[in-house]
Amino acid sequence: MSLVCPARRQVLLGLSGVAVASVFSTPVQASRSTQGVRELSFYNRHTGEREQGQFWAEGEYNQDTLSLFSEVLRDHRQNQAAPMDKRLYEFVYNLQQAIGNNDEVHVISGYRSPHTNNMLAAKSNGVAKKSYHMKGMAMDLAIPGVELKTLRDAARSLQLGGVGYYPRSGFIHVDCGPVRSW
Repeated sequence: MSLVCPARRQVLLGLSGVAVASVFSTPVQASRSTQGVRELSFYNRHTGEREQGQFWAEGEYNQDTLSLFSEVLRDHRQNQAAPMDKRLYEFVYNLQQAIGNNDEVHVISGYRSPHTNNMLAAKSNGVAKKSYHMKGMAMDLAIPGVELKTLRDAARSLQLGGVGYYPRSGFIHVDCGPVRSW
């Protein structure tokens, strides 16, 4: 039996929720409330295409730049683009800030159509059947001149989503799903 009255319990629960939210605020949430510019530069290793631009400026996302990024991150096998999750760009931007690097990000894989993902999953047990790539929420990447271990460790430290480490293939995977690593 509780000795706290229902009204007071609601107030206490509300205050504890605010306290928890403030402890777990992420850079993605913070970026929406700050002014400034956020820029990324991508090179797709499969198509040879490059794109760069300010995806965040003056307190909002730049839809034109996001569309250009989605095109360069498209499924090159099916020539199919899909909108990428804005949190993914925030993750990559924060990763570069964490390592003090603004160089071009080399993309190995961005969006994957279900057809492409099924084909790759049939050939390798390293491809998830319900991959975040199919939702526009994942990217496999490398940055020339930056050790993969450095990228992996920095990505993990951000706690913004999933981080996979593929040293034999020469890339790390980042996604804006639950925080986990492999």
